[in-house]
Amino acid sequence: MTNIVLLMTDQQREGFTAAGGFGLDTMPFCDQLAADGTTFHNGYTPTPACVPARTSLLTGRYPSAHRVRQNSAADEVFRTTDLVDMLRSAGHQTMFIGKPHMYRREGDFDQWSGPYYHEDGPRRGPDDAAFSDWLKSIDHGPATEPTPFPLEAQFPHRIVSDAIEAIDKRDQDRPFFCWLSFPEPHNPYQVPEPYFSMFPPESVPDRACGPEAAERKGGDYLWMRRLVESKRAGYDDLWRRYRASYCGMLRLLDDQVRRFYEHLDAAGLTEDTIFVYLADHGDYVGDYGLQRKGAGMPEVLMRIPFFVTGAGIRQHIDSASFVSLVDLFPTLCEALGQPIPYGVTGRSLWPLLTGSGDTAGEFASVYGEAGFGGVPYDVEERPPLHFDYPGTKYDELNSVTQSGVSRMLRRGDWKLLYDVLGRGELYDLRSDPMELENLWSDPAYELVRSRMVEELLWWTLRITDDLPEARYLPKRAEHNWYARLRHDDGTRPWSPQSASSPVQTGEQP
Repeated sequence: MTNIVLLMTDQQREGFTAAGGFGLDTMPFCDQLAADGTTFHNGYTPTPACVPARTSLLTGRYPSAHRVRQNSAADEVFRTTDLVDMLRSAGHQTMFIGKPHMYRREGDFDQWSGPYYHEDGPRRGPDDAAFSDWLKSIDHGPATEPTPFPLEAQFPHRIVSDAIEAIDKRDQDRPFFCWLSFPEPHNPYQVPEPYFSMFPPESVPDRACGPEAAERKGGDYLWMRRLVESKRAGYDDLWRRYRASYCGMLRLLDDQVRRFYEHLDAAGLTEDTIFVYLADHGDYVGDYGLQRKGAGMPEVLMRIPFFVTGAGIRQHIDSASFVSLVDLFPTLCEALGQPIPYGVTGRSLWPLLTGSGDTAGEFASVYGEAGFGGVPYDVEERPPLHFDYPGTKYDELNSVTQSGVSRMLRRGDWKLLYDVLGRGELYDLRSDPMELENLWSDPAYELVRSRMVEELLWWTLRITDDLPEARYLPKRAEHNWYARLRHDDGTRPWSPQSASSPVQTGEQP
């Protein structure tokens, strides 16, 4: 009887823990938990937006297939069997606690607590109501003072309390799936003491780049930078406070994950439980002089923390495989002995997690999408708000920064971006991790570019929607892996080299 615990955060960027190479020890317990299982250093979201990413997690499908390409389109999902359906078929009781931001609703789970959103949660008492009102008053933050409410008012604490109650009330004769969906470290950026002072702003490592990088990149980055500055003049002056509070929110989360794990352990449940930890997408955390998310598909938004530990999972640090949030559903299907439903395009990670089987290059690259359609807005355009609200919020940015259609490919040190207007970007992330030097038009990288474009084309075919299922019988790939079939003629799949390799000169790698 295998239980599943899904620990999901919102807007948590990879690399902000000591184990990820960060200069501060923000999440010691989660780092320890990850060390007992398999950590994927190259975990990616399929898209840097909440609802589309969560829809991909549930369906195992990319946004272009499930058709939820913006946060306001949750109920437009196109799918067949999803994660919740599969878990029911496997006999699991299902529990959801936290932030939904998805098409599934309260009646779809055996136990439900929420919804907890960034600025509002269940109001079960006067303190909860006052806390929610205060969150709205700081208008995304960062708050410059400690939160004037106790730890118990914070959403992670309340979510874990509700999850503990759900676990204690469970049917002990059935396995369980418990999804804890934390709104943090999403804005508004705030924490109470001791977390507010735990990482002083002067102790926070420097950011990789500031507002000058947004000016240099132009396009959506520049549009977003100008918009926020027009509404919050001098907002970037608080970038160290922003990062310090972000780190404090991570430690608060870490302490609550520890609290939940220790409760399960005391109940004798950890040995039979698989724990999955991931985020829906990342956060600028001050890089580019930006906050939250929005413009582009930079690594700071696309890379997410991703580890799996617990029953049957090997102890392993995987720095080579490129994996995606969209791969979780087929992975859990295989872990529980259930078929991967037709229409799922994610790849099962189960052989990677258990050390079984040859991956045959299946995880040498990863693919991502962005944009809800149409053509991209120009940098000087300012469309009207899509709904009315008071204050200085700036959600008109969604109409601009998420406009158009873009695709991303990451393979080795190389990253390729291409959009609906035929604009290409090529970056060598080894020497240019913040993607400031576009090599697309440099003739020295023509061979790299052409091979990356070919790989991107292969991905767009691979994730083409197979639904609806009709009368003809499709041939299915084991684990939903295609790379082995792609190279079964004995040829060696392309492995991108560094900029100083023979690839640059046109020789065959």
